[in-house]
Amino acid sequence: SVPYLDRPPSPLEFYREWVSPNKPCIIQNAISHWPALKKWTSAYLREVVGPKVVSVAVTPNGYADAVFQDRFVMPEERQMPFMDFLDIVEKKVTSPNVFYVQKQCSNLTEEFPELVCDVQPDIPWMTEALGKKPDAVNFWLGESAAVTSLHKDHYENLYCVISGEKHFLLHPPSDRPFIPYELYQPATYQVSEDGSFQIVDEKSADKVPWIPLDPLNPNLERYPEYAQAKPLQCTVKAGEMLYLPSLWFHHVQQSHGCIAVNYWYDMEYDLKYSYYQLLDCLTK
Repeated sequence: SVPYLDRPPSPLEFYREWVSPNKPCIIQNAISHWPALKKWTSAYLREVVGPKVVSVAVTPNGYADAVFQDRFVMPEERQMPFMDFLDIVEKKVTSPNVFYVQKQCSNLTEEFPELVCDVQPDIPWMTEALGKKPDAVNFWLGESAAVTSLHKDHYENLYCVISGEKHFLLHPPSDRPFIPYELYQPATYQVSEDGSFQIVDEKSADKVPWIPLDPLNPNLERYPEYAQAKPLQCTVKAGEMLYLPSLWFHHVQQSHGCIAVNYWYDMEYDLKYSYYQLLDCLTK
């Protein structure tokens, strides 16, 4: 299971015990002083962000950036007033589609600067441990049907839940031989005039390596090696922070209307990275 820390660690302790051995943990009482934990109600967000137009990922099935019909399909990125998005999340307006604020280009600082003062621009003990500021700070808010497919990132990730719960399924990098990757034509969901979605290929783009397997319902006939993998599952609750180490595979679900903020610190491209690249090449 993923271990719990009952307080934020010192920078040295965190680097020695967690970053260097590349081990995840859930940290309690690390963000309890953030105003966001009390302030970020739907009414507050409506008042502070309100009519501002923001980027929202829209899909017919809740899967953005995932393999579907032998394509790597990205969501429609819709520009819409934030209050209209909240109407959908609060079910004041019904839609057959699934909406998720999940743009990852540091969208908290770029699209929601009004909210930055309610959290922190970085996590001081992590910044000191790594000797660098985060590359991106992202804001997440969406419906329970929105699912993040299994993937990995080259970031040290501190994932902070403000309200609701996030459900993570994790695989260590050493499970790479059991996790299938294939190359897929990239495509994007586009909405037709009648409201239905079509999948449009991005013809000039290179093929994307992605994981076709659903870890919640794995097709072991097609991917028998996955039976040897050892997933960890954990739930991160409001006020808790997950340290998700670089190169760990993760699949994410959430409670409806869950709000989270995460900090992406670039990983060190050191021996751990070289080991992973070797394992990846041997697997292929």
